Amino acid sequence: MSLLETTESQEAAFNRLQEGRIRLEAELGKAIIGQKDVVEQILLALISGGHCIITGAPGLAKTLLVKSVAKVFHLDFQRIQFTPDLMPADITGTEILTDTPEGRQLTFAKGPIFTNLLLADEINRTPPKTQSALLEAMQEHQVTAAGVRHTLSEPFFVLATQNPVEMEGTYPLPEAQLDRFLFNTLIDYLPEDDEVEVVTQTTAKAHDPIESIFTAEDVLEFQSLVRKVPVSEEVVRYAVKLSASSRPSDPNAPDFVKEWISWGAGTRAAQALVLAGKARALWHSRAHVTKDDIVQLAPPVLRHRVLLNYRAEAQGETVETVIQKLLDNA
Repeated sequence: MSLLETTESQEAAFNRLQEGRIRLEAELGKAIIGQKDVVEQILLALISGGHCIITGAPGLAKTLLVKSVAKVFHLDFQRIQFTPDLMPADITGTEILTDTPEGRQLTFAKGPIFTNLLLADEINRTPPKTQSALLEAMQEHQVTAAGVRHTLSEPFFVLATQNPVEMEGTYPLPEAQLDRFLFNTLIDYLPEDDEVEVVTQTTAKAHDPIESIFTAEDVLEFQSLVRKVPVSEEVVRYAVKLSASSRPSDPNAPDFVKEWISWGAGTRAAQALVLAGKARALWHSRAHVTKDDIVQLAPPVLRHRVLLNYRAEAQGETVETVIQKLLDNA
């Protein structure tokens, strides 16, 4: 029997999400101060079944945030520090020679990717060969080692970080891999009052332990429930038109797109907008997706799918300002 096959089970999952949401925010608040938009986007990616990449300066509690999310959902957690000498087998696992009653045999030793929530730290510091091993796992939810496929546990959620400051010795992620991430979430420095609270708390005592609110089974049910949220053709068409308007080759694209953008968002962007829109509607206790959901989610969905050219950079335009212009023009 598939997840949430009956109306009663769907309603029970919806109520469980709404009741747990307030408690979840309170639990995360024990460790994380501020960053409400960042936290919401990570949670939306998780219940959408997508992956998330976080771009931000070092020392902004990215690792603490991911660990806290893993605890509150009672998920297995692993962290991989990506380095230039990291090999694919360091992620996926490798075959080792072991002694068995039948004699010496090759057995597969699972790598850190066999978890529920994987933090891929500084993902752009490892070579393309290693990045591609992660790509297969993200897309197929499986890894291949020595010609044998190994299925990953569910749910499987990759949260990658990249550091915009340290550009030397980095390997920029190819567009195909960036496109696999549902969101590119920007994490920035806190406002002064929040930063004062962080410094006060972290220099006084350890925060109270975070309690689990949900389970891995709950996450799978929420992911199933998200896909059942209805969306009107009007909203889907808006998402499709917004994505298409970012492509310089589109005949209906605005002039600034043809002047500033070298590569626009593909169909996966529209899919991401609608799916994340469903998650956002559900998260805010609504039974349908609105245009405002698409507008609010456009920056994290589009910022890693729109590539600016040198003209835009010379004129001081950024991905953020171009996305805002796309929204104003939609």
